[in-house]
Amino acid sequence: MGKLAVITDLHADINHFGEAELSKLFGLLQEYEVTRLHFAGDTANKMDQALAINHFFRSRGLPTTFNLGNHEMGNIKGEQMIEHYPDSHFLNLRYVPLNQQTVLLGFNGWYDYGFSELTDPQQIRSIKNIYWFDRIIERFSDDQTVDQVLLEELRTVLDDLAKKEYQVILVTHFVPKEEFIVHLNGKYQIWNKLNAFLGSQGLGKLLDHYSNVQQVVFGHTHRRFEDQTIQGTVYSCRPLGYYYEWGITRDFVLDNHLAEVFIPMKMRSLLNKHQAPFTAYKEAHLIEEFRKAITLISY
Repeated sequence: MGKLAVITDLHADINHFGEAELSKLFGLLQEYEVTRLHFAGDTANKMDQALAINHFFRSRGLPTTFNLGNHEMGNIKGEQMIEHYPDSHFLNLRYVPLNQQTVLLGFNGWYDYGFSELTDPQQIRSIKNIYWFDRIIERFSDDQTVDQVLLEELRTVLDDLAKKEYQVILVTHFVPKEEFIVHLNGKYQIWNKLNAFLGSQGLGKLLDHYSNVQQVVFGHTHRRFEDQTIQGTVYSCRPLGYYYEWGITRDFVLDNHLAEVFIPMKMRSLLNKHQAPFTAYKEAHLIEEFRKAITLISY
């Protein structure tokens, strides 16, 4: 019997994580008696740092694998490197056995615009080029075509695993189900358009056809949700996200009366003005945030 931990959206560079913070995380994984760790994208912006973080945990005896998120993809040149990154611990359309019945299958994923309130692909692409980080990522075609090709490749792998009667834990970065998409009102309604880049409706529909897909773990939303069972498959989404979005950050700001309302996008400049006390508070409470951002699966 083993225990898999999946972490998404660690964003180690933006969150200023060094050895001390990673050691806290490792200690928590030891407490949970984790036997395998997987990072499901956006571990860091730079691949060198993402690889170093993977090595940090492997060097301490914890088998660790990863797939890419959009932030790592922005640091990689060319489609072949994105889909076939030359590292033996990279899982994209590849799987490793967890036991005789169950495999861990990695899939970078992409998006098909299906979660946007907009329906015109050209208009969505224009918004992407203005607002979205992913405009720097080099892909072989338009987003919807890329998504369709990747899903066909995933279908081939899933068909093979179903034929072999394996149970599957799928780890990916992007959102596969509408249930994990938030629709906003007021001045943040722009996000209802930007939801185009959060995930793929096509992925969710594909997964509905496979009763052997036991659980799907993903992130990218920077919002955490309770697990949901859809068509017999458990879906888990609890990304860590940026430091200015965290629950402990909200507590720090509101408990110290630094703002009347906690609005994450307005917190960076505020926290910079209170850097020393926030750093001390984060050091004392970071483990609480880590606890809420780990998906644990027994196998």
